[in-house]
This record gives sequence, structure tokens and C-alpha cells, in this order.
Amino acid sequence: MFTAAGFATAWEYISLFQQGLVCTISLSLLTVVFGFILALILAIARLSDIRPFRSLGLTADGRLREQGFLTVLSRFNPISFLATVYVEIFRATPMLVQLFIVYYVLLADVPLPSFKLFGFIRFERFFPGVVALSLNSGAYLSEIIRAGIQSIDGGQTEAARSLGLSQVQNMRFIILPQAIKNILPPIANEFVTIIKESSICYTIGVQEIMYAVSSIKGATYRIAEPLIIATVIYFCLTFPTSKIIAYFERRMSRGDKR
Repeated sequence: MFTAAGFATAWEYISLFQQGLVCTISLSLLTVVFGFILALILAIARLSDIRPFRSLGLTADGRLREQGFLTVLSRFNPISFLATVYVEIFRATPMLVQLFIVYYVLLADVPLPSFKLFGFIRFERFFPGVVALSLNSGAYLSEIIRAGIQSIDGGQTEAARSLGLSQVQNMRFIILPQAIKNILPPIANEFVTIIKESSICYTIGVQEIMYAVSSIKGATYRIAEPLIIATVIYFCLTFPTSKIIAYFERRMSRGDKR
């Protein structure tokens, strides 16, 4: 049960929670940045129209084949296929499994530099956490970005082509600016989700908030009070952030209605 003495004992380790707060925010910010870059690449790859075997869909006299293996092969887009496989795998497997694969398998033999960020965050554990969270977040963000791109009226692409813009210029100057405006609220909500999901990184020794709880439990044999303190910290991080996001989303919606 909760006791005043237990909270007083846990409060003596408040510096651990402060360090965990800094680490959690750092994890979340870096994950959003790298996850967004990866997601943008994945979304564009899934929407690409690269078909290296397109010519196989034509008969000897230049007519389109209606069916058969060559027809299917002519429609095959390897870039879109690989991006789709990546997204589906990361969306269909647990975050904990992905984190362990990155830390214990992919980066196990990589000689990461051993130093401390901000004087207490161990880089050799922090970096795999950022990588795993970014890989997972990129898969989810890519679907948000892809939906945002597809929400733009196709007539704008036709107008861009009539003006002589290339596909890259059309995407850069016309489609993406509008799509990003539409998807800013979901991306911001993903940031809130990442704040909560970052707690899983304590399993590989990243000094975030739940790592502080585990450390206090080991030192005091008390778990209830540290968990309550951690809950309050997470709430103070996510609740105001979600309200700020909702405010800006309403502001943007009013601008669209004008």
C-alpha cells in the first residue's frame, strides 16, 4: 500500500526522476525527427511507380497483355514492395521484440562510443533505443504521410504537369507542403505516443523514467510510490501536450473553413 513514509523515501531519489525526464524527452524528440525522415522515404517509396519489368506486359506486336505471369511481373514495383514489407513487419510485431533485436542482435557487435550525454545518459544504450523507436515510429508515420499525400486532389498534379513541373518538383513544391499541413496533428499525436512507448527502453538500461522506478525499487524495496510518481510525470508530459495539439488542430481547421 501507499504510505507517507514511502513517498518521502521515494522523493529522496527525485534526481533520478529528473534525469529520467530529460532522457525521456530526448528519446522522444530524436525519435520523431528520425522517424519522420524515415517515414517520408517509406511513404514516397510506397507511392512510387517504378516498374522495371513494365515492358514484359507488352506482346510482340505492342499490345498490352491481359493476364498471365508476365502481366503480373510487369506491374511489380520492387521499391514499393520492400517499403510495404517493412511497414507491415514493424506494425505487426511487438515493440519489445524490435528493441531487443536492435540492441542484442543488430548492434551487438558494433563498437559504439562509450560516453555520457548530459553527464548521465549512457550513449551506448541510448543510441539503440533511439534506433529501435525510430524504426517503429517510421512505420506508423509513413502511413500517416501516405494518407496525407493521397488526400491532395489529383487535379493539382495534372496542373503541375501542364506547367512543365517534374514529378519531383510537383512533390516538393505542391503536394508535400499541403500534405504536411494536413498531417501535422497526427504527427504531433505520435509524439505523445512515443513519450509513453519510450518507457520500454528501460529494459536495455536506458536511464529514462521507468529506469528510475526500477532503481528506486532496488534501493528501497518500494514499488508503489515510485510508480505513482512516474505516472504523475508521464501525465504532466502527455496531457498538456495533447491539449496544445488539440488547440492548434482547431486553429488550423478554422483556417481551412475560411
